[in-house]
Amino acid sequence: MSSVIIVGGGAAGMMAAAAAGLSGHQAALYEKNEKLGKKVYITGKGRCNVTNACDMEGLFQGVVTNRKFLYSSFYNFTNQDVMDFLERHGCPLKIERGSRVFPVSDKSSDVISAFGRALRELSVDIHLNEEVEGLVVRDGRCAGIRLKTFRGTKEVLGDAVIVTTGGLSYPSTGSTGDGHRWAREAGLAVTELSPALVPFTIKEEDAKALQGLSLKNIEAAVSNGKKELYREFGEMLFTHFGVSGPVILSASSFVAKELKKHPLTLTVDLKPALSFEQLDDRILRDFEEGKNKQFKNSLSHLLPAKLIPVMIERSGIDPDKKVNEITREERRHLAELLKGLAFTVTGLRDFKEAIITQGGISVKEINPSTMESKKLPGLFFAGEVLDLDAVTGGYNLQIAWSTGWTAGSSVPWDSEIPS
Repeated sequence: MSSVIIVGGGAAGMMAAAAAGLSGHQAALYEKNEKLGKKVYITGKGRCNVTNACDMEGLFQGVVTNRKFLYSSFYNFTNQDVMDFLERHGCPLKIERGSRVFPVSDKSSDVISAFGRALRELSVDIHLNEEVEGLVVRDGRCAGIRLKTFRGTKEVLGDAVIVTTGGLSYPSTGSTGDGHRWAREAGLAVTELSPALVPFTIKEEDAKALQGLSLKNIEAAVSNGKKELYREFGEMLFTHFGVSGPVILSASSFVAKELKKHPLTLTVDLKPALSFEQLDDRILRDFEEGKNKQFKNSLSHLLPAKLIPVMIERSGIDPDKKVNEITREERRHLAELLKGLAFTVTGLRDFKEAIITQGGISVKEINPSTMESKKLPGLFFAGEVLDLDAVTGGYNLQIAWSTGWTAGSSVPWDSEIPS
């Protein structure tokens, strides 16, 4: 048996503590918040998309950064293992559209309660409202942690320390970059940090007029003028600052680095199910059915009301012009706009609105089979603190569960730890 200290009571930390306990170790979990799983609680708008029920190939495809690093972890603890674990501890699950997995109750609190039961069964010592100031390093290995107290600091020693402190997203939940600071102090490299799965800010003023408009079944593409960086079918939402929604959040993870260099172009195909010619025929039929209508009154079957003034303005067609007077060139230009409504992406919203953090402790510094630091024995990392991220759909939580499990189950017994 070894004594294992886990710092951070989020998804990766709870799973690391459970894995350490199941491996027969004495595990102690330290969390600076008043409860475990504070960020888990708000994921999926409070429903908690715990994983994705796709096959293994799909799981890897959902990862944006350093997917090869996750090979061992994903196979050590699969999405099916996650589902079995939660259901075994009293949280029944269901699979929804896109193979997203949620609690049957639609309550993230049930996921946290399942972990609470598991950790109690495994006699994991849980320490809430305990803030860790740093790591204790002795004789070339990580020997414990330094806790903040009213009188200063106190050392808590152990055979291994697993850091699962998260990234910088949702800082109100306690994700304030502590693990990155400790990694740097230990001589590990930390890659550049940026918000991910986060909304875009948009330059065009007419986008503000669309605030609150939700578009379904559209196709969004982002390009840098020379090549396409991202394309996906789904839903998006206009906001007071720009655009959000599932396809936009996922796009942010793929284009963040390029966006730091210069603005990008977001192009929205409002009618992806129709070819250009099919759409032109559809518009022509609408115009023929209401040939005496003014242009401004002819688009209600084609577009949501809030979008009509913007499309009229961009088309350059006189809104009072009768549709039977609209030229073929004007009509086809309208079709082009419907197939390619373009906006200038000027930036990302900040970490307060980001679901996850892109960047983190370089995976080159970490053994992918164990999650242990290559430079500092006895120090393990798991979850968002690492330079790993994925698209929406349960993939990021799967990274947390899998790397947490790998770290917690890879701590050697004390007889195998050098004295």
